Amino acid sequence: MSNDPTHTGRAILLMIMAIFCFSSMDACAKAIATESNTVMALWARYTGQVVLVLAIVAPRLRQVARTQFPKLQIFRSVCQLTATSAFFLGLNHLGLAESTAIMDMNPVLITLGAALFLGERLGPRRLMAIGAALVGAMIIIRPGSAVFSPAALFPLTAALAYAGFALATRHIGHREDPWTSLLYSALLGSLVLSMLLPAYWDLPSLKVALLMLALAGLGTSAQLLLIRSLSLGEAAMLAPFSYAGLISATFWGIVVFGEYPDRATVIGALVIVSAGVYVWHRETRAARAPALAEVKAAPAPETPVLPD
Repeated sequence: MSNDPTHTGRAILLMIMAIFCFSSMDACAKAIATESNTVMALWARYTGQVVLVLAIVAPRLRQVARTQFPKLQIFRSVCQLTATSAFFLGLNHLGLAESTAIMDMNPVLITLGAALFLGERLGPRRLMAIGAALVGAMIIIRPGSAVFSPAALFPLTAALAYAGFALATRHIGHREDPWTSLLYSALLGSLVLSMLLPAYWDLPSLKVALLMLALAGLGTSAQLLLIRSLSLGEAAMLAPFSYAGLISATFWGIVVFGEYPDRATVIGALVIVSAGVYVWHRETRAARAPALAEVKAAPAPETPVLPD
């Protein structure tokens, strides 16, 4: 992976955009589950993505359907379905910000997994930022409080599954068409949930139908942004920025569900944002350093000698 600062900055921006889309999708899922049921939300998430991708890539479907990594694509699909299902089920019992805070254990898992399985460097800056962000998450979760109920196992499971998904996506990287990864990541979920749907089908109201459409669009956009981000930047470098989801989840919790964060949530969120900003600053600065060194080391152009 190149240390091009343009790629680094773009990868970070795409990751933040993806996380915002994911948290907005989660808010839609919680609203759908409140009005209907979780299976309806999950089916909309995956089937909507399949339909949107097929509509967009229809002229070159045969090319997009070919994959160089069939086993990894199946693994990604299983991880994503597990992560989404577990997280959506947890939303039935926990607040949006609380569920997001618990799932935000995944950057630690991604960073460690990237070092163990992908050979990415694990320098002190990344360790410090991940540690600081984890402290912020613990401030919000408050071990021993009511947040740690059996329902907390749902977002914890989601964190583990999402880490596997992110690492597999990073390993595939730019060697696969992002639309190919987008198609296969939703195909398994759509098939499984379509088989389950008859037992859970509930004729949606206009509000629920619009929420299902929004959920499908947000989920597809989030996946595409995430795939592009992980093809440009290292998983360990990008991991802390997933904590930005705490901010957007808190926002949607207040606006949509009237779930106001307490003082600990605000403090923890500030710690997390500070850690993310620090990583962004240091990584972009480090990415520029080789280019600046080359410029300084380059010999000065010779001054032409003018004839007398």
